[in-house]
Amino acid sequence: MESKVLNWKIKKSKFETHPSITMVSTNTRQRNVCKRRLNPVLAVPPSSVILHTDESGEFPESRNSSSSSNASLSSCAGSLLCHPNTVGIMGGGSVDSTLSFVRKLVHWSKENEETCTPFVLCSDPVLNRELLSLERNSSTLCSRNARSQFDHSPIVENLLSKRVFLEKSGAQCIVVPCHISHSWHDEVFKGCSIPSLHMAECVSRELKEAKLKPLEAGSPLRIGVLATDVTLKAGFYQEKLQNEGFEVVLPDKATIEHTVIPAIDAINRKDMEGARNLLRIALQVLLVREVNTVILASNDMCDLLPRDDPLLKKCIDPMDALVMSTIKWAQQAVKEETAKKIISEKKCLKSSTIC
Repeated sequence: MESKVLNWKIKKSKFETHPSITMVSTNTRQRNVCKRRLNPVLAVPPSSVILHTDESGEFPESRNSSSSSNASLSSCAGSLLCHPNTVGIMGGGSVDSTLSFVRKLVHWSKENEETCTPFVLCSDPVLNRELLSLERNSSTLCSRNARSQFDHSPIVENLLSKRVFLEKSGAQCIVVPCHISHSWHDEVFKGCSIPSLHMAECVSRELKEAKLKPLEAGSPLRIGVLATDVTLKAGFYQEKLQNEGFEVVLPDKATIEHTVIPAIDAINRKDMEGARNLLRIALQVLLVREVNTVILASNDMCDLLPRDDPLLKKCIDPMDALVMSTIKWAQQAVKEETAKKIISEKKCLKSSTIC
């Protein structure tokens, strides 16, 4: 890949390879945005602009002072990402999960609106591999007591660079459809100039608004959390749920050692049937402890069970809560911008000043 930023309108989307990619979707009248399944790595709307990055996730500058490239990037961002409800999406460990989030964002936002929410998506295969490796090999890290020695700083720096890029791209809010990335959410978004939505906060708030009742009178509302060991040890789901007044129920040590970790190992071996059976056991163990619902805080686990599985009806996918919170934020942002314009117009009329 050449050292300059490549920037062009996409007419036909077909990719043989996929370097780090940023997808920009604008709030146009295209009715078929993201409806077709294209390359499994990227579903590109016809009006999108693709900005390629290098392996480090940075946007390389031309060796010739690159003033024209910078001008092109600036012009692109200024013309496409000037909406008050533009969402920045930071891809994580699973490209499939990120694209699933995008599809839901597009389709669900269009259920009540004529057009979908504008967004810019930043996906980096280097970051994908690092996060996926950390999540799926967490059992190895823990068994060797190596978690404390594992250097997370490259991952945090990568996430931080993506956050800064999304800010500069015109995003007015950033979301991260990746569970494990939230382990460093506070560190990555410290000093961020725009708001960010925390997936654990979104699902906790949604459960609070559902006004659930305890399974037994006089008992506290119990919410189970099933995730990989590295996500559970990060503790952010427990913290956000407890902030909303829920009692959090986690799998005990035996369940983790004999079902959760072996299930992840089975996924790594492509033994999906074995992983599916182990997941069912882990869910049953949590459900007998009188939890109202179980948060499946793992992309791998959410995709294991068939949609008609009775156990899945007792679970909640935090990604869905993040999608709905994102749509609500976008709708509110438009309302606030419209209100500002009305107030401004009234002031202009009142003062008889030409604006």
